[in-house]
Amino acid sequence: MLRLQVSAGNVANAFTEGPLPGAANASGYPGAYVPLRVNQVDTAGGGTGATVGTVTPSYIATYDPGAPFADDKGMVASPNVDLTSEAIEQIMARYSFAANAAVVRVDAQVTATLLDTVV
Repeated sequence: MLRLQVSAGNVANAFTEGPLPGAANASGYPGAYVPLRVNQVDTAGGGTGATVGTVTPSYIATYDPGAPFADDKGMVASPNVDLTSEAIEQIMARYSFAANAAVVRVDAQVTATLLDTVV
């Protein structure tokens, strides 16, 4: 679920721009969206956990001279979001969820069968 939420947020904000850090006219304008990434880590007792971190670099300089916060060269900060990678993340989240649901369903069936044989 977390993987899907993070990816959806990245896609929704993929085209938000902001001033480049240190731009002369950056004050008063919000910065560009900082994309997030889900990192899967091993836990001490076994298993895995998920943490959310930022994508590095978080922005790429793009040319948009019409933006009110563009620097003197017409450059602005755009989020470093790769829509192809985000689509793959969402597909992987879907299959991971389906696989986890199948494990829970099989566990319930095995438990029911075990209880039927004991009784």
